[in-house]
Amino acid sequence: MIKCEDKKGNFVITIGRQFGSGGHTIGKILAEMLEVDFYDSEIIDEASKRSGVSTSYLEKADEKAPNFLEYALFAGTVQENILSSGNFYILQSNVILNIAGKGSCVIVGRSADYILRNHPCCINIFICAPMEQRIKNVMKRMKLSEDAAKVMIDKKDRSRMKFYNFFTEKEWGSASSYDLCVDSSMLGIEDTSYFIRQFVREAIGR
Repeated sequence: MIKCEDKKGNFVITIGRQFGSGGHTIGKILAEMLEVDFYDSEIIDEASKRSGVSTSYLEKADEKAPNFLEYALFAGTVQENILSSGNFYILQSNVILNIAGKGSCVIVGRSADYILRNHPCCINIFICAPMEQRIKNVMKRMKLSEDAAKVMIDKKDRSRMKFYNFFTEKEWGSASSYDLCVDSSMLGIEDTSYFIRQFVREAIGR
């Protein structure tokens, strides 16, 4: 349920997304429309600055449940300390909380909706699309064959689902976990962004 205790205060929009649904692009367009900051991979950059661990290590751990972080054991004491036993999630959570405390913004992925569950005005969106459309999008964006695109989509979605379901008390992709779920194939990327902008404006009363 949308909770905006202070209509004049900062707001945060979180974007969960199926791989290939256009969630990143929609989030970026939405941030531009609302004239607020946008965060996706920027969260990894900030986590790297805070921890002293290279972005390449953090990218491998990004949106993966703890059992996928075991590779960090060979990386040395610093990487092991940061990445094992969910410590990467804690680091990332602190970055997201810090970002949300600075001002209004749009944050893509990384279970930000759950991390910011106590934020006074947080609106949680999930972007989906039919598999056929997502395959086409990934084929075009990543120059992959149809089979390779489907394999990548399945892998990414499975990883995101395990990460989200492990660290939160909610279910990834389930309508009950979000304030709004949108099929981006219905209106297209740009018009879906406009639709969400209107939803947000109605929700926060401005």
